[in-house]
Amino acid sequence: MHTCVFSLGILLFFCRFLCTVAQSHLGRMLLLFFSEVCHSLVKRSSGVQGTLPLQKLHLVSRSIYHSHHPTLKLQRPQFRTSFHQFSSLTNLPLRKLKLSPIKYGYQPRRNFWPARLAARLLKLRYLILGSAVGGGYTAKKTFDQWKDMIPDLSDYKWIVPDIVWEIDEYIDLEKIRKALPNSEDLAKLAPDFDKIVESLSLLKDFFTTGKEDSLKYQRILERLEKENKELRKLVLQKDDKGIHHRKLKVFSFYLNFVSSRTLPLRIVVVVGDQSAGKTSVLEMIAQARIFPRGSGEMMTRSPVKVTLSEGPHHVALFKDSSREFDLTKEEDLAALRHEIELRMRKNVKEGCTVSPETISLNVKGPGLQRMVLVDLPGVINTVTSGMAPDTKETIFSISKAYMQNPNAIILCIQDGSVDAERSIVTDLVSQMDPHGRRTIFVLTKVDLAEKNVASPSRIQQIIEGKLFPMKALGYFAVVTGKGNSSESIEAIREYEEEFFQNSKLLKTSMLKAHQVTTRNLSLAVSDCFWKMVRESVEQQADSFKATRFNLETEWKNNYPRLRELDRNELFEKAKNEILDEVISLSQVTPKHWEEILQQSLWERVSTHVIENIYLPAAQTMNSGTFNTTVDIKLKQWTDKQLPNKAVEVAWETLQEEFSRFMTEPKGKEHDDIFDKLKEAVKEESIKRHKWNDFAEDSLRVIQHNALEDRSISDKQQWDAAIYFMEEALQARLKDTENAIENMVGPDWKKRWLYWKNRTQEQFVHNETKSELEKMLKCNEEHPAYLASDEITTVRKNLESRGVEVDPSLIKDTWHQVYRRHFLKTALNHCNLCRRGFYYYQRHFVDSELECNDVVLFWRIQRMLAITANTLRQQLTNTEVRRLEKNVKEVLEDFAEDSEKKVKLLTGKRVQLAEDLKVQHRNQASLERWTP
Repeated sequence: MHTCVFSLGILLFFCRFLCTVAQSHLGRMLLLFFSEVCHSLVKRSSGVQGTLPLQKLHLVSRSIYHSHHPTLKLQRPQFRTSFHQFSSLTNLPLRKLKLSPIKYGYQPRRNFWPARLAARLLKLRYLILGSAVGGGYTAKKTFDQWKDMIPDLSDYKWIVPDIVWEIDEYIDLEKIRKALPNSEDLAKLAPDFDKIVESLSLLKDFFTTGKEDSLKYQRILERLEKENKELRKLVLQKDDKGIHHRKLKVFSFYLNFVSSRTLPLRIVVVVGDQSAGKTSVLEMIAQARIFPRGSGEMMTRSPVKVTLSEGPHHVALFKDSSREFDLTKEEDLAALRHEIELRMRKNVKEGCTVSPETISLNVKGPGLQRMVLVDLPGVINTVTSGMAPDTKETIFSISKAYMQNPNAIILCIQDGSVDAERSIVTDLVSQMDPHGRRTIFVLTKVDLAEKNVASPSRIQQIIEGKLFPMKALGYFAVVTGKGNSSESIEAIREYEEEFFQNSKLLKTSMLKAHQVTTRNLSLAVSDCFWKMVRESVEQQADSFKATRFNLETEWKNNYPRLRELDRNELFEKAKNEILDEVISLSQVTPKHWEEILQQSLWERVSTHVIENIYLPAAQTMNSGTFNTTVDIKLKQWTDKQLPNKAVEVAWETLQEEFSRFMTEPKGKEHDDIFDKLKEAVKEESIKRHKWNDFAEDSLRVIQHNALEDRSISDKQQWDAAIYFMEEALQARLKDTENAIENMVGPDWKKRWLYWKNRTQEQFVHNETKSELEKMLKCNEEHPAYLASDEITTVRKNLESRGVEVDPSLIKDTWHQVYRRHFLKTALNHCNLCRRGFYYYQRHFVDSELECNDVVLFWRIQRMLAITANTLRQQLTNTEVRRLEKNVKEVLEDFAEDSEKKVKLLTGKRVQLAEDLKVQHRNQASLERWTP
C-alpha cells in the first residue's frame, strides 16, 4: 500500500508540473495518458486495501477517480496555474478532443508479480520521457517570450567607448593566454611539503639542543658572577680607606662642588712638543680616537678640556650641545673629529694660528678613569710659513697659564724618537714646577727609540730623569702605535703590550713593569689626580668647620633667642602668618562691617547729597516742588553714580581692613623682617582682585527701592533722622566758617593776641562780607543768587568807602556768606521739626510746619543702612574668599621665584642664616664622600 501511495505521489507531482502546458495539444495527450495510469494504480490499490476519501485527493486525482463514486460526473477540469501569464499559449483557443472510450472495472488479482513489476517500470519510463519532452518544449517557448521582451540595446552602443569594442585590436589576448603558466608550471612553484616537514624536525632538534646549551652556559655565567662578587668583596676588605669603592660616587659630587666654586678644579694638563704624541696619549686614556690628526701639521689649535667619567655606554658630547656621539661607531668618531676641528677653526681669530678659548668635551665609558684632562697646542721651536708671527709666544703663554695653576697636574710628553736635547718642553715644565711635585713625565714612541738609539742606557737615563734636570713624580714609557692614523685603540694596545713583552728594556731591567704601557700611566695619573682632590677636600672641610664656628658665634652674640632660619624657612613662616591674617577677615563681626561701610559711604556721598540735592531743592517755594526736585535728583543719582560709589567704598574698606590685619603689630611676637614681604603680597593680591561685575546691578535696584520709601514708622526713626540731619549740617557749617575765616583773615582777637594781620586781599574780602551781611539782614529770605543790580550796588557802596572790588570777588564772597546763612537757618528749622512727627503723620494738614527736609535725610539714612548691609553680605559671602584665594596664589608664585624672595627677605640676620645653612650643607656633603 505504501509503495503504491509513494508512486502515486510522484505521478501527481509530474501532473502538477504538466498543468503549465495543459493548453497545448501534446500536454492534453500526456494528461490523458497519466490519467489512465493513475486509474489503473488506484484501482489495483483499492482492490486490495480499500478506497481513499475523495477529499484527500488532488483535483486531478478527483477527475480520474469518478468510476468509484456513484454521484460523480465526468467533467473536464479547468486548469489554472500561477505560470499562466508567462505561457506563450495563453491566448490560443482550446479545441475539443474526442476521447477514446475507456472501460473501467475491477480486475481479479494475479499472483504473477514479475510481470506486474515489469509493466510498471515500462509505464514509469514512458512517464519520464513524456515529462522531459513536454518540459523542454515549454521551456523553449518561455525563453523565446522572455527574449522578445528584452529591449534592443544596439541603439545605445554609443554609450560604451569605442576602445572597449576595439580592445582586441590593441591587446593580443591569445598571446597573453599563452604567456600564462600552465598547471604543470604552477605545480612546480608550490613548496615541497616533504622538505618543509624535514626542516621543521631539524629546527626542533636544534632548539632542543640549544636550550640545553643555554642552560649550561647560564649556570657557568652564574658561577663566574658569584666568584667575581666574592673576589670584589675580598679586594674591598683589604682596601682600608675604601677609595676604590667610594670613587663610584665621588666624582659627580666633586664636579658639583667645583661648579659651585666651593672647591678648586683639579685638572691634568697635557703639554709637549708638536707631534710628540700627546694627543695620542690622551686618546689612549680616553680609549677612543676623538681628536683630528694630520701628518706633521698643527692640529690642536685651541685647548680641549676632556672630562672623563665612567658610564654604561662609550659616548661623547659637548658641554653646549645635547648630541651624543657613539664612540663605538666609526661614523660618529669621524663626525666628532670633524666637529672638534670646526670648533677649533671657529675659535681662532683672523690673523692668528692658535686660540686660548677652551672647547669642553665630556667622555663617558665603561672602565674610564674619572678625571679632567686638558690637551694644549704643541710647543714649537720655530714659526713656519703660514703661521702667525706670534704663534710661538701665544702657545707659550697658553701653556704657562695652565701650568701655573697650582691645582693642575702637568703631564709632560717627550718624543723618544728624537734627541732629548732638541726638546724645549722640559725646560718650560721645569720653570713652572721646579720641584716636580705635580709633574708626570711620559716618554712616547719607545719602539722607535729602541731601534734608533745606539745605547739603550740613554733611554734609561731619560726615564730616570738623569739626562736633564727636570724633576717629576713618576716616569713612564709608552707606545702610541705604529704611526698609522687608522689604527684602533685595541690594535695600539695589543701592539704596545706585545712590544714591551719582547723589549730588551724590560728584559734587561732598564725599565720596570709599572713604568710602561698607557694602562699603567692612566692608573698613575688617576691616583695622582684623586690624591690632590682628597687633599683639596680635606683642606676645604677644615675651612668649612672654621667658617661655620665663626658664623655660629656671631649668631649667638647677635640673635641669642632666635632660631637659625634660612630664607626658605622664613618664607614658610611668613606664609603661615599671612594666611592666618587673611582668615581673620572672615571673623570680623557683621556689625563692624556695616558701621564702617555706612560711615565711609556717607563721607563719600555727603557732599553730593547736600550740594546737589538738598540745597537746590531747598530753594523752592513749596513742599510739592521740593519733593519733586528731590525725587528727580535721587533717581538720576541712583541710576548713574550711587551704585558705583558704593562698590568703590566697599572695595576700599576691604583693602583697609586687610592692610590693618597685615601691618598691625602683634606685640612681642611681631617680626619686622616680614614687613616688606607682607606689603608686597598685599599689593599684588589687591592688584589681582576684581569685584564681582553683577554687584552694581543688584545694588542699583536695592538702592532705588530704598530711596522710594517715605514712610517713617515711629518717633524713634524721626528723631534719628533729625540727629543725622543736624550732624551733617553742623559739619558743613563748620567747613563754611573755616572757609570764610581763611577768606577774610584773622578777627580782632587773633590780631591782638597773636599779632596777626590781614592781607590786602583779605581786607577786600572782609569789607565785601560786611556789605553782603547787611543785605541779608534786610532780606533774610533772599534767594541763593545775586542779581546784577545788587552786585552793582554792592560794588558802588564799596567804592564809596575807597575799596575797589571785582564782581567775581563779590560772587565768591556771597557764596560762602549765603551758605553760612542757609545752614544756620536750616539748623533752626531742624530744631523746630523735633516736635513735627505728629504733623508728619497727618501729612502736615492744618500746620504751618513743613519738615520735608527731615524726610529727605531719613530716606538717605535708610538707603545708607540697606546699602551697607548688602555690601557686607557680598564681602563676607564672596569677596573675602576670593581675596583669600588670590593671596594663596600670590604666595605660591613668590615661593617659586627665588629672586623675589631674595628681594623681599633681606637683612643681616637672613644673610647670616643663609651662610650658616650653606656651610652646614657643604660640610655634611664633604664628610659624607671624602675620598
